[in-house]
Amino acid sequence: MRAPDRSSSPATDGSAGEHTAVSHREMANAIRALAIDAVEAARSGHPGMPMGFADVATVLWTKFLRFDPRHPDWPDRDRFVLSAGHGSMLLYALLYLTGYARPTIEDIRRFRQLGSPCAGHPEYGLLPGVETTTGPLGQGLATAVGMAIAERMEAARNPEICEHRTWVVASDGDLMEGISHEAAALAGHLKLDRLIVLFDDNGISIDGSTRLATSEDVAARFAAYGWQTMMVDGHDPLAIEAALAEAENADRPVLVACRTVIGYGAPHKAGTAASHGAPLGPEEAAAAKERLGWTAPPFVIPEPILEAWRAAGTRGAPLYEDWKARLDGLPEDRRADFLRRQRRDLPADWRKALARLRERLAAERPKVATRKASGLALEALAEVVPELVGGSADLTGSNNTLVPGMEAIAPENFAGRYIHYGVREQAMAAAMNGMALHRGFRPYGGTFLVFSDYCRPAIRLSALMGQPVVYVMTHDSIGLGEDGPTHQPIEHLASLRAMPNLWVMRPADAIETAECWELALARTDGPCLLALSRQGTPALRTDGGENRSARGAYVLEEASDSPRVLLIATGTEVAIAAAVRRLLEEEGVPARLVSMPCDRLFLKQDEAYRRQLLMADEPGVLRVAVEAASPLGWERFVGPDGLVIGLDRFGESAPAKDLYAHFGFTAEDILARIRQRL
Repeated sequence: MRAPDRSSSPATDGSAGEHTAVSHREMANAIRALAIDAVEAARSGHPGMPMGFADVATVLWTKFLRFDPRHPDWPDRDRFVLSAGHGSMLLYALLYLTGYARPTIEDIRRFRQLGSPCAGHPEYGLLPGVETTTGPLGQGLATAVGMAIAERMEAARNPEICEHRTWVVASDGDLMEGISHEAAALAGHLKLDRLIVLFDDNGISIDGSTRLATSEDVAARFAAYGWQTMMVDGHDPLAIEAALAEAENADRPVLVACRTVIGYGAPHKAGTAASHGAPLGPEEAAAAKERLGWTAPPFVIPEPILEAWRAAGTRGAPLYEDWKARLDGLPEDRRADFLRRQRRDLPADWRKALARLRERLAAERPKVATRKASGLALEALAEVVPELVGGSADLTGSNNTLVPGMEAIAPENFAGRYIHYGVREQAMAAAMNGMALHRGFRPYGGTFLVFSDYCRPAIRLSALMGQPVVYVMTHDSIGLGEDGPTHQPIEHLASLRAMPNLWVMRPADAIETAECWELALARTDGPCLLALSRQGTPALRTDGGENRSARGAYVLEEASDSPRVLLIATGTEVAIAAAVRRLLEEEGVPARLVSMPCDRLFLKQDEAYRRQLLMADEPGVLRVAVEAASPLGWERFVGPDGLVIGLDRFGESAPAKDLYAHFGFTAEDILARIRQRL
């Protein structure tokens, strides 16, 4: 049993004007009524989209979508992504009507209120059935592309238990955002034939008609990307069903442009921007229900209609049981591996691979760029962590993200573990979120740190959703040299460190880089960003045992006596700070050197450790922070009387050594500034 039995749907022939036991129109109007009621009660929201798209959603959820409310995390369920997250009441209504444990009708009554899982835009983790956080337009579509990639990769490994699709509801706004162009082009190139985008083509945005801002032919654009495209009347259930059936049989991704009327049923606001982002108002809401023939009180779904919806929610139960039997029939090793990856448990001995690498690095003490050291760590991990999936936004050689044994995926072969994203940083970051949300794979992707600006919306969603995505960001300072100020990140570290739940890790040498990779891969409740150097840095660590970076900061070199100076540094500046410490010691000034690869991990440590490390209770100690980037944030660690040696202007185009001298990041320059303060 591989597909839903559409004949079992409680809807009738789909005629909007005919009623038997329960008609399609009545079922669709249940969505509209809940959207009207919830937005009116909250006195805020977007009623127009769910009212306009209710017919398409009803056909999809009662006849096509593969899901089981009793098993909302079923790995082979279809993914339903509401990229048009402003229309969140569409999704909340569908989840309630089809019988998910939540939202309850009380949750919907409290739409957009504090404590309700029915947030203004769908938030991953608040409700079963919400596959990803959406709201920033375009992100849902791009995330869904990552889900579709993960589905194809899983199907290449376990075709017996992987046959689901990814369905996306996208608005005009989603398709205007630049990220949609990147993601759609990537999906077309990869021929993601189990990705179907339902475009809510209602011609209305917040400002009014979309003609105010765009005149493009959306279908032609997607066709140029290699998609199959079709158009359908979004209020004709039979036409919708035919289109979705055709979409399921396509050999490439599909865009179905569903022509709808926003605010369908509202006598004065339908088809206008007035129904987009505000309540209809009591009079218009009542008139809309009257026109729709809906007589039930607010938040009440008549029993026959609710029963019909709940029956639709049971369609997936036999599909789940059939899938479970096929899972149980897999060879034990494949079954165990699949379930392990779904749990996000790593192979038992994965840490040993990095431990062996650290021991080798401690013995060899190579002077290498941390981007190169990252490649060494990945090489060790790729051999023992089969779910590790890498990629780069056309900077593979610069990011050192492709290692021996990792084959690139292609339209005809998804058995590989590497993705050439092209110059599409935005799509890459969002697609990695989709792969992580899909489960089964641990994605990482590379670009230059300065281009984290392109990735930032998706990085923020990684952090918000708590997804274990690893961002490999190289060329992390003015040390990248001749490419100049456009490529030299200045404010990026401070900006990214300000993001909640993101671990920004800037290792000082090869051993710290391996330690940071261990921490990043071990983390399952949020993303990590590795800021890595282009230029070589000397080996500072001689010990390859304990992961000292796990505490965020630690004493790298202790003072010969009671310290008078405390030096704190990150990344390539740790080596410079080490040289400063030696000069201070030669002058009879005891100095402690602290390496701080991850400030957020350090701030998670107990207060006693933090105070001891920073010598907070020692009067007269000069605390000095050294980082070739924005000084913002370092005052937390050096205090009001400390010294921050940073960079508050853009860089220059020159070799790295010249730039460090020009901007005062030499041991002699830093020593001179410390002498002035002492």
